[in-house]
Amino acid sequence: MADSLADSGATTSDGEPTRTFGWADLFVHPDDDPRSHRNFLDERTILVEYLRDQRLTFQLKCDGLDVDQMARRPVPPSTMSLLGLIRHLAEVERGWFRRTMAGQDAPRLYCSDDDPDGDFDGAVADPEMVAEAWRAWRAEVEFAERFVEASDLGVQGRQRKGDTIVLRELLVHMIEEYARHNGHADLFRERIDGRVGQ
Repeated sequence: MADSLADSGATTSDGEPTRTFGWADLFVHPDDDPRSHRNFLDERTILVEYLRDQRLTFQLKCDGLDVDQMARRPVPPSTMSLLGLIRHLAEVERGWFRRTMAGQDAPRLYCSDDDPDGDFDGAVADPEMVAEAWRAWRAEVEFAERFVEASDLGVQGRQRKGDTIVLRELLVHMIEEYARHNGHADLFRERIDGRVGQ
């Protein structure tokens, strides 16, 4: 992302990151913020742009962190990390858009029946793992965006247990999914380097 700010490195006397916030300390300058400015006029644009903004917010929360920070699990005993969230969100995008909506036989990326939390548990501080997770996530987002662009909002997908879901409902669910995990990312980022906001 443009204009990323480096970790200030400021800590409290017990080694915890110092909480920092101010309009001058945003992740990106408001003029460079890639997210939309709302005021959408139709249902499709509302759904697509709100999901796009949630995805971009997640990227902002990870911007400027090194490999160790991405893999850090800052709220024990949880195994969640920002790297784990990237892997999880790639898995979620793939499951909903490739398997459920497009009907593809797309194997899971990180999880299995034997390791349902492999997206989080297997996330370790390895540069190639971080790069691969971002590649996978971007590929799944790109597929999802192409699918949505070419589809009617009423198109149905079939879930694993046989239930159907229409695309408009899935888009609302994905906004909810990202909003929930962006809340996690807010806390993780604040625990890592004190950065809050935006």
